[in-house]
Amino acid sequence: MNKLMHSRTSIYNIGYHIVWSVKYRKPVINGIIEKTLREILYEVAFEKDFLIKEIELMPDHVHVFVSAKPKVSPSYIYKMLKGISARMIFLRHPKIKEKLWGGHLWNPSTYVETVGHISEDAVKKYIRDQKKET
Repeated sequence: MNKLMHSRTSIYNIGYHIVWSVKYRKPVINGIIEKTLREILYEVAFEKDFLIKEIELMPDHVHVFVSAKPKVSPSYIYKMLKGISARMIFLRHPKIKEKLWGGHLWNPSTYVETVGHISEDAVKKYIRDQKKET
């Protein structure tokens, strides 16, 4: 229960595993780009009011584990992370464009999976068993 988050109108434990890749799977996330990208992603999360609980930057893709309030959609989260980070990386490190063509840092596809501390089967059983307890 210590994983529960509180807001003014809700109590929640919502996590998303989000993965996206560099356009054309070019291995450009290394060195100073990796350091800058990590800083940018944490800044975006803070500014947009969600929490990055874990992050791993691979040369050609990104994994983040994010927690957010129920009103914050997963599509909003990854759009903010991808959109702002691409713009900021291109501003801070314009030479990276030489390794990419078409003016895009990220592939348009994104993988998102919800993560919780109990399984889907456990939730279904809990719901089915509600009338049995009254």
